[in-house]
Amino acid sequence: MKNVLKFSLMIMLFAAFVSCKDDDDSNIQGNATMSVKLVDAPGDYDAVYVDVQDVVIKYNGNNDEVSIGEINAGVYNLLELTGGVSVLLVNDEIPAGSISQIRLVLGTENSIVVDGESYPLDTPSSQQSGLKVQVNETLEDGGHYDVILDFNVEESIVAQGNGGYSLHPVIRASLAVDSGSITGLVLPLGVQTLVTASSGNSIISTYTNAQGNYVLQGVPEGTYTLTLEADANLGLPPITIPDVEVIAGVATELEVVTFQ
Repeated sequence: MKNVLKFSLMIMLFAAFVSCKDDDDSNIQGNATMSVKLVDAPGDYDAVYVDVQDVVIKYNGNNDEVSIGEINAGVYNLLELTGGVSVLLVNDEIPAGSISQIRLVLGTENSIVVDGESYPLDTPSSQQSGLKVQVNETLEDGGHYDVILDFNVEESIVAQGNGGYSLHPVIRASLAVDSGSITGLVLPLGVQTLVTASSGNSIISTYTNAQGNYVLQGVPEGTYTLTLEADANLGLPPITIPDVEVIAGVATELEVVTFQ
């Protein structure tokens, strides 16, 4: 895998309020463009809504956090971000240079729907300052960088003893230039399927959408084993596809998989 997964790592990002200031590092020359997309790793809930307010970065040698640009702020249902669907949070020009951190800033309107009932998602006050994530990437003048934030719903929701739920966001970040994708179709339609690609410590998953399509995005270059698991209530055995090759910048399209 390239450069020990420059951008591909498991990270925890918590809701935060930040003051974003312009970067004044005189060593930064020129401009680069960065886009940030939000996708979902699956969870067994009716809906999970997150309130996205900003995406900020930090340059080496500067203590200020800098907003990437005008954010597509809003409350998004993460469970709708499957089958290749994503939310473009921001796509803007920023100063070129060496960045050390990236952080997703969430607001307070986070909630979860379980068995038809909605609950607020509490964020522990001790974690409101958020976790700054080391990325150590150099943005070249004139370059374009696509960052994919894969929100792991299952690991991000914690059931509390009082019947409520708390939000501890776990997000895998990847740089598109260093990663590829895996796409395919699962039949028959209407069978919701969990699709997981695994290689060593790297595990990436998603669900099929209503049309049976799936897209695993931001997959680091390498060889993976793909496992497809239909709804457990159907009693169907999982299907395994070994030796799936992923090449950076390439969408690997697999043959149609049919559960019998």
